Amino acid sequence: MALTVSLILTGIAIGLLVLYAADVAVAMSSDSDYGFLPLDHMQRGMGLGGPALILPIIAFFISRKEPSKGLGVMIIISGVLIVIGGIVVLVNPAPAAESSDRDPISSMAMMFIPAAIQLALGAIKISKS
Repeated sequence: MALTVSLILTGIAIGLLVLYAADVAVAMSSDSDYGFLPLDHMQRGMGLGGPALILPIIAFFISRKEPSKGLGVMIIISGVLIVIGGIVVLVNPAPAAESSDRDPISSMAMMFIPAAIQLALGAIKISKS
């Protein structure tokens, strides 16, 4: 039961990351700060990115005693998606972000720490399976 809940939570996190990436891609290709969702970068990060950072970590601890290579791989996938998204934003910031006072490097640093934790937890989950 705990493993099923963990798989669902991690699946939701991956879905949120894919939705987040698609919305950022649309926002980066347009002149506005909005993608296809009516969210600016802060709302998008808090609403889609925040849960995607936390859910895989919660999923790991819910099922820490149950072996599952599949869950470990899913946790690693979510960590990799976060790292790729952070690199893309650092390399190619949105035009609206360039004119704001927002520092993309400091905001990405706060994102890479949970991503590194997710990668480590995924590796632990796989190694214990």
